Order: sequence, then C-alpha cells, then structure tokens
Amino acid sequence: MAKDIGATATLTFGDKTLELPMASPTLGPDVIDIRKLYAKGDVFTYDPGFTSTASCESAITYIDGEKGELLYRGYPIDQLAEKSHFLEVCYLLIYGELPSAAQMEDFENRVTRHTMLHEQMTNFYRGFRRDAHPMAVVCGVVGAMSAFYHDSTDIFDDWQREVATIRLIAKMPTICAWAFKYHVGQPFVYPRNDLNYAENFLHMCFSVPCEEYKVQPALARAMDRIFTLHADHEQNASTSTVRLAGSSQANPFACIAAGVACLWGPAHGGANQAALEMLREIGTVDQIPEYIARAKDKNDPFRLMGFGHRVYKNYDPRAKVMQESAKEVLELLGVENNPTLQVAQELERIALTDQYFIDKKLYPNVDFYSGIILDAVGFPTSMFTPIFALARTAGWISQWKEMIADPSQKIGRPRQLYTGAPERDYVEVENR
Repeated sequence: MAKDIGATATLTFGDKTLELPMASPTLGPDVIDIRKLYAKGDVFTYDPGFTSTASCESAITYIDGEKGELLYRGYPIDQLAEKSHFLEVCYLLIYGELPSAAQMEDFENRVTRHTMLHEQMTNFYRGFRRDAHPMAVVCGVVGAMSAFYHDSTDIFDDWQREVATIRLIAKMPTICAWAFKYHVGQPFVYPRNDLNYAENFLHMCFSVPCEEYKVQPALARAMDRIFTLHADHEQNASTSTVRLAGSSQANPFACIAAGVACLWGPAHGGANQAALEMLREIGTVDQIPEYIARAKDKNDPFRLMGFGHRVYKNYDPRAKVMQESAKEVLELLGVENNPTLQVAQELERIALTDQYFIDKKLYPNVDFYSGIILDAVGFPTSMFTPIFALARTAGWISQWKEMIADPSQKIGRPRQLYTGAPERDYVEVENR
C-alpha cells in the first residue's frame, strides 16, 4: 500500500482552494490523490494518454525511465535474465516472491500438465481462413477459452482464478505455435512433457512428423530470455486494457484476449517488426549515413525504429541483454556476419555517441534486437507479436489477479473533456 506522508497539495482555482492528500510509493515520485477532486471541487483533470495519472496501486513492476531501470518485484531485469528462467519469473510475478525448490517443482509440473488444448479447439482453428494473420487467430482462440474451460471463469473463486492462471501460462505457447503451424500449412504438433517451456514452444513450432527435431539449447535459452524480458512492463497500453476489462468483472480469458487485441496495434506490440524491416531497408553499413541524415531531417517522414521509448529516457535495460543474445544466436547459426546485425551494431554505436541522439535521448530499446533473434530462429515477422503476447501473458495475469484482490478497485470510468455541440432542440425534417 502507498504510504500516507501526511502532506497535502494545495489547489486553487476560481474562488476555491482544495487540500489534496499526498502519498509516497516504495520507489518513484510522490503522488497527489485526486480521487475526491470532482466531488469536492466540481472539476476533473485532463490527461490524454494518462501520462501523469496513476490508475492503480501495484507491487509488481517498477520502471525508472531516467535511470534506465526495470524491476520485477524488486529484482533487476538483467539479473533475472542472466540467472533465472521464464517460469521462475512467472512465479515471481504471480505470487510476489522467488519460489523455493519445492515450490518451483510444483509450479513447473502444474504448467507442464496443462499445456494441451481441448481437442475440439482444433476445429476452431480450422474455422479461420488459411491466410489469417497469426495474431488474429491467437486473439480469437484466447477469447474462446472461456467457451471450453467453464470451470475457471468465476473470478470470485480463489481456486478458479488459480486454475485460469495456470491454464493461460501453460496454453499460450501451444496456442501461438498452432497459430504458426496453421499459418504455414503444417500439421499441429502436440506439447511434450519432457521439454522445458521454451524448448516445448520451439518444438511445437518447428518440428514436423516426418523427421526428428532437436531443440538447440542456445536457441531455447535465447527464447527464454525473450520471454523474460517481455513478461511485464508496468501499466502499458495492453496491461491497462486487461485491467480495464477486468474492472467490469469479465472472465480472465476475455480480459487476456482484450490485452492481446491491444498489443496487436503497431504502436505497441509491432515495434520489433518495424525495427527489423527498417534494418533490412537500410541494408548495409555504408547506407547508414544517408538514413541518419534522413532521421535528422524534420521534413523527411523516415524515422529510426527501435530507438527511444515512451518511458525510458536512458538505455533500455532489456536492450543490452537482447544484444548479447542476438550475437550468441547468430554465431550459433553461423550468420554472425549477418548484414542486418552489422547495421544494427553500427546504428547503436552512432546512437550512443552522436550528440543529436544523446540530446533527444534516443537510445536503443528492446525491440531493436529482438526482431533479429526471432528472424534468425526462423519466425516470419507475422509471428513477432504473438510471441510478445505469449510472454506478456505472465504480466497480464499477474496484474489482473492483483486488481481483483484490490479492495479499492472500481470499474474503469474515465471522464472526458466534452467539445461537442451545446444542448439544442430537435427540428423536424421538413423544417431543416
């Protein structure tokens, strides 16, 4: 809970003066509590994009954009990416603490044994057009889970919430892998209990019935890091969408489907695809000066993708880990001299030394390198956002569970600054 620091903020407007209470979080700036602003002052705030408004209390993720810091439950993201693994991070996000060995074994067993989808869902997949975008399929299938798993939709039942949590974490890799298989016209591959989370996902995506497929440990580790780095990111657009949907007491599958739909937007989940396409457009290192000049030209519509962030005004802490993974994966696959990676590395060097980028705080972000990894592994760009959704499900469900347990939670109901016509009388059509 936020700490009441006993201080107040004084707001004066017209002939009114209001004393608004202030509170202090564990980390970050103090906040002004404006919940009674409308009731006491008959005014409300105007904040498009909610850039200066806290919509909730949360103990899950903390970001310091100025420092370039990202913490999951207090743990720095670089430590988790180096020393932990995705399912342990899921446990941390959901339950608040790192698990003991026994707790981790139990959690992994529960997830592993819920990875299969209801067999009738294969028919649901076949209802989509063969050329359907994988994200459209994922969005539809996640929403349809409430039609197949009736025993875990009561949000007021602790056990049902727990079952829904495990099912969503466990089944998202299968849902996304089957969307990929359907997209490329290959048969569905069922999950295997002898593989870990990332290995299982890669096996379901790339194995075929006619030959054995062995998952390379380095690729599985890179995928696991991608999952970890994307698991949660505070109150971003999709997470806020999950919370808003959940505030109406919608079932968890509907709420996560809402998050998937929001993530599909190119301004949110499509950034790694845009970054990869930009690197390919530049092509080679010798073409970089031309594109740098275009990026600096205010009259040129070209923009460097994968640089800068809505929150981070420093180096994205996830980007460094992703850069190391990209090098490892490309070296393993024998494409370390990949021109796309060379362009990315030179662009990064320029961004960290060119005064234009420094002044505008345009540092590389996580999307800058993640697309390179996914492309090298063999995923088409259409799968980048579904993989993002797979990873972010851990954060979404953690935030949803926290919201449900918050006694101060109310149904979301933002106000508006109305600029339409004033009240007027209806005019009969013959008199208009």
